[in-house]
Amino acid sequence: MPDIMPTDPTRLKFGIGQALPRNEDHLLLQGRGSYTDDLQLPGQVWCVMVRSPYAHGVLRGIDTAAAREVPGVIGVFTAQNLAAEDYGCFRCALPLEGLNNVERPALAIDKVRFVGDPIAFVIADTKEAARHGAEAVIPDIDPLPAVTEASAAAAADAPQLYDDVPGNQVLDFHFGDRDKVAFAGASTTVRLEMRNNRIVVCAMEPRSAIAEYDPASSRYTLHVGCQGVFGLRNQIAKDLLKVPVEKVRILTGHVGGSFGMKSSAYPEYLCLLHAAKLLRRPVKWTDERSGSFLSDAHGRDHEVVGELALDAQGHFLAVRLTSFANMGGYLANVGPLMGTMGFLRNVQSNYSTPLVEISTRCLMTNTTPISAYRGAGRPEGNYFMERLIEAAALQTGIDAIELRRRNHIRPDQMPFTGAAGTQYDSGEFTALLERAMAEADWDGYAARKAASEAKGMLRGRGVGNFLECTAPPSKEMGGIRFEADGGVTIITGTLDYGQGHWTPFAQVLHQQLGIPFERIRLLQGDSDQLIAGGGTGGSKSLMASGAAIIEASAIVVEKARHAAANLLEASETDIEFEPHAAGGPRLSIAGTDRGVGLLELAARLRAANGAAPGEAESLDVQHIFNEAPMAFPNGCHIVELEIDPETGVVSIDRYTTVNDFGTLVNPLLVQGQAHGGVVQGIGQALMERTSYSEDGQLLSGSYSDYALPRASDVPSIGFASHAVPARTNPLGAKGCGEAGCAGSLPAVMNAVVDALSARGIHHIDMPATPEAIWHALHPQAA
Repeated sequence: MPDIMPTDPTRLKFGIGQALPRNEDHLLLQGRGSYTDDLQLPGQVWCVMVRSPYAHGVLRGIDTAAAREVPGVIGVFTAQNLAAEDYGCFRCALPLEGLNNVERPALAIDKVRFVGDPIAFVIADTKEAARHGAEAVIPDIDPLPAVTEASAAAAADAPQLYDDVPGNQVLDFHFGDRDKVAFAGASTTVRLEMRNNRIVVCAMEPRSAIAEYDPASSRYTLHVGCQGVFGLRNQIAKDLLKVPVEKVRILTGHVGGSFGMKSSAYPEYLCLLHAAKLLRRPVKWTDERSGSFLSDAHGRDHEVVGELALDAQGHFLAVRLTSFANMGGYLANVGPLMGTMGFLRNVQSNYSTPLVEISTRCLMTNTTPISAYRGAGRPEGNYFMERLIEAAALQTGIDAIELRRRNHIRPDQMPFTGAAGTQYDSGEFTALLERAMAEADWDGYAARKAASEAKGMLRGRGVGNFLECTAPPSKEMGGIRFEADGGVTIITGTLDYGQGHWTPFAQVLHQQLGIPFERIRLLQGDSDQLIAGGGTGGSKSLMASGAAIIEASAIVVEKARHAAANLLEASETDIEFEPHAAGGPRLSIAGTDRGVGLLELAARLRAANGAAPGEAESLDVQHIFNEAPMAFPNGCHIVELEIDPETGVVSIDRYTTVNDFGTLVNPLLVQGQAHGGVVQGIGQALMERTSYSEDGQLLSGSYSDYALPRASDVPSIGFASHAVPARTNPLGAKGCGEAGCAGSLPAVMNAVVDALSARGIHHIDMPATPEAIWHALHPQAA
């Protein structure tokens, strides 16, 4: 891989390795961001969805007469209206062998399968009129018994959601050789039942969209917050509208969070596009928070039995996960991913466990569909392994830190092929663990524990030693466009929904070409401008877009040397490029002072428009980075917390992280990403509880019932880097977006269990709410 770092990394103020604030922050802090709901188009009308109040039932009919009489209502639409257009259905995009890929129509036709299932939509002149119209729609639904737990859906007498899905099971996934993954010869076998609790995503910005249709060109436009306009355009055009991709344009401005939830199309988008075409007017929809709780894809929700086999010396022989995975009422785009390939690739973590077996039954239930949520199987796999290691330490008497050391993959084993077939390229796992212990003042813990006990508090310490497999970077655009005003635009198919891509991408381009940092712009949210794009997800954006920018920069230099040779009347071999010359990026004839600035050359070419013989038409580049292997960010989180035994309240006192994210292009942004993931992990571990009633009503359907972590719940989070650059991409980056969750789930829960172990409690499931902890401490009161 090329060495893109300068000889002295500190000499470039805006180069790789500098902690620069995000370019867009001044816009957002001044309220000048442009989110989907900020858009108001001429002639715009409003849409409000009508949702099922029942979790399960036969849809006999829908009375829309009263709704049509509401002043301002333009139309009321049901599945019968959409059926005439032969639209496609929503289905899982994963090529999993044996998957019963049940299809979902945009609006329920014969049955409703979860509370919030869309059954109709109302279009009106105003949002208020549309809401009143939606409230006047009367569905005729015969309620049926509901099932909300995946394990319960597998029971012989469970309510059946689909006639063609026997036993509610859409996939029976298995990986591993049952004969080889045998625990009979193990010295110790550890078994834990663990719950990966369901999460409501709670992005700051609710989903919103505006659809337009141009009858002259028969072209659709959808303004929508998403994670990648190129991929979303393909899904909507090919799978749903069944039109050529050039007939669809996706536009995305600022996005207020997604975490996987906004990565694919939803039924509302097809409804809006249908109405826009029919009415020849822009149609807008913005969800309310109560609707988001029901209709946004949820995350996690797995019931898991984990087993770990060890020999007499404490070496791991095999790990096995046997799981029920809840899919919800419909299969989401990647619904089965987390409990299958997500578990498989990540449960091994940074340990040289030779054998892995994963058995997961994916089942339909009368709940909101499950899809990707920050990490999508990565935090879960690490959580299961780290909890098993702690249980193994208790059972064998071998210190848990020592168990980790004995089983770490060593640097001299790299590249290392894991049991799932993944090939680790780099990492110093034991050294990183040792540094984390030093940063956390490991030896001073005894005194802090004694001080807590003196106050009547239970103190615990937890370790989360994690490794996650990122998504492999797919084809990604690296566009570089020299603008008439002297600016330079990066065009990419990844999409920033809060990460701050503009700044690190500009740092890579500045490093490569010396373009003044303040002149660099980013274009990412217009599908018409893209020739490829893998979107943002799986912690791969910098690896994909960064590599694309590096390769595109090399093409710019090649074109510039050719053009400069013609301009300066010299041989191309004599043209030297100096990206960080005193006056800016410059091309010169070797050994002389004759040359031309890169930006001046771009301007001359634009003016000449390619008229001069032999000159390039421009320095603009539209390049596609092919692909790269996945990377393996890793690290160690160490948590200390106190539990009040009288109330069950948990207070996190100290939080330390040491991370190997490879090359840090912008350490400030990396630290922010890590902090965000940590806080989300704390939320899942301690407070976020998605609860359903027996008949499938969401009991935790608002912020009065569903607890998110607040600033007062989060301590100062220590961050240190132990970087071992990846060898599989030119930046040496490993990704960081989801790693905070991967370390925090096991670290927090191991600390909780460590604190409770003084009272003989050696496992508790997430979320460890005060109520759950209090009942664990006072079982006689249950």
